[in-house]
Amino acid sequence: MTQIDPDTESTPVPPPGPVYSETVETVVVRDSNTGWWIAGVLGGLVLIAAMWILFAGREPDDANARMLEAQAASDAALVQGQMTAAQASVDIARADAARAQAEAIRSSSDARAAEARSTTPPATVVITSPPPSTGGQAVVTPTAPQN
Repeated sequence: MTQIDPDTESTPVPPPGPVYSETVETVVVRDSNTGWWIAGVLGGLVLIAAMWILFAGREPDDANARMLEAQAASDAALVQGQMTAAQASVDIARADAARAQAEAIRSSSDARAAEARSTTPPATVVITSPPPSTGGQAVVTPTAPQN
């Protein structure tokens, strides 16, 4: 059959070509449970291993307690050593302070003695004519007592 368009000339329709058909065969494959069995066995092994690790880790609690006790004793010894060192430092500082105080007292005493010497008038010196027995040399005798 042809269709005619009034505005154009007639267009021929190509004859029908060969017809292709496809046949689908159904293949039935039986399901296998082998994969599930392998997954189940591996899961069981993992579960057993996890339980073993969890319960085996609880035995050395006594060792952990001893380790914590030893660590606490070590920390206490460290603190005691630091306190001893601090006390020694305090003792050294006290000795230095006592030494500095003694030096200050001695310096103050020396300063007072020097001041006392500077305010005391010098001793009066009397020069007398030499006696005839000295061979003509002058003798100087102070009037202040000699220490």
